[in-house]
Amino acid sequence: MTESQQRRAGLTVAVIPARGGSKGVPRKNLRRIGGVPLIQRAVRAAAAARQVDLVVVSTDDAEIAELSAAAGARVIRRPAEISGATASSESAVLHALDALESAGDTVDVVVFIQATSPFIPSDRIDVAVDEVRSRRYDSMFSAHETYGFLWRRDDSGEGKDGAAEAINHDATHRSRRQDREPHYLETGAFYVFRAGGFRKAGHRFFGRVGIVEVPEWSAVEIDDVQHVAVASALAALVDQPESIDVKAVVTDFDGVHTDDTVLIDTAGEEQVRVSREDGMGVARLRRAGIPMLILSTEVNPVVRARAHKLRVPVLHGIEDKAEALAAWAGENGIALADIAYLGNDVNDLPAMRIVGWPVAVANAHPEVRAAARAVLARSGGQGAVRELIERVLTADRPR
Repeated sequence: MTESQQRRAGLTVAVIPARGGSKGVPRKNLRRIGGVPLIQRAVRAAAAARQVDLVVVSTDDAEIAELSAAAGARVIRRPAEISGATASSESAVLHALDALESAGDTVDVVVFIQATSPFIPSDRIDVAVDEVRSRRYDSMFSAHETYGFLWRRDDSGEGKDGAAEAINHDATHRSRRQDREPHYLETGAFYVFRAGGFRKAGHRFFGRVGIVEVPEWSAVEIDDVQHVAVASALAALVDQPESIDVKAVVTDFDGVHTDDTVLIDTAGEEQVRVSREDGMGVARLRRAGIPMLILSTEVNPVVRARAHKLRVPVLHGIEDKAEALAAWAGENGIALADIAYLGNDVNDLPAMRIVGWPVAVANAHPEVRAAARAVLARSGGQGAVRELIERVLTADRPR
């Protein structure tokens, strides 16, 4: 569809409401799953849908606004009166539509996305948009099929919790799965509807409502810290590997360039084991003109000796790695979002949280793996640095 045809037909706009406040999980929309803040995961999922023309984030929070814009979304600042805990998502969507249309954009179809769903399948958004645009349905929602036996508690009688009562089945007859009618559990990930119908109804469900089925694994929704842990574990299994397109590489030393073991001779001198593969990788990175830094807590001659051998600058004896990294990035004119940081242990977490690409070696501490956007196949001292560099060098870049 050409730009002029789009204007006549109206845009398909993804609207992502994202408040800064949250009670269950503080700063929930900024929590990292698979190393990526939830708000950026939502923006990327929306942008990856072929049928979405524009991605908009409605927020009252400066940090969410900054991350959303960096991910490619248009930011609409939400007023305080519709930013509290009791404000409805519908009010945020309506405000976003008003702002877009006052700016001259004609919106035909709305894709309302909740950032608290970290695994939104972009191809299923496309299916829903097609169905709504064809007018087969007026609104649609994501759901997964379930054959589960549902119950509720009847609190009308005596007893603290009430008696159990079957909802979608006859409890006296335990039918086989293949003989039961499937039901559909709403995931809360996304809703698609016509903008005009939404304005009239004031709600996301109106007219002829349809279901777009999504995989059950995609139905995780972040409401508490347990959900964060589940989603982080799942991200390592389902996230597709991405090219690591950055402008600089920063690494820890022990447990990254080394296998995290030390040999001590009778004079008390320390020796470490490193990989020659890493050395070749660093040389290739240097020839490509991509800056690198080694950032280490240790104050040890072996760290400086290895950095000198690699011809890489080193900062060691660093207690606050995040502060040192931010200062180095500023001095070199490199945005933190354009840096990959490779770590292995919990003292790397502060630095990993501020960069665009937090990366973990294969044998990293579980907290580090959970915070990483990418977990490498190789362990520290066994070619992990080379593996990261190869992924950086193979990323598509403007020539």
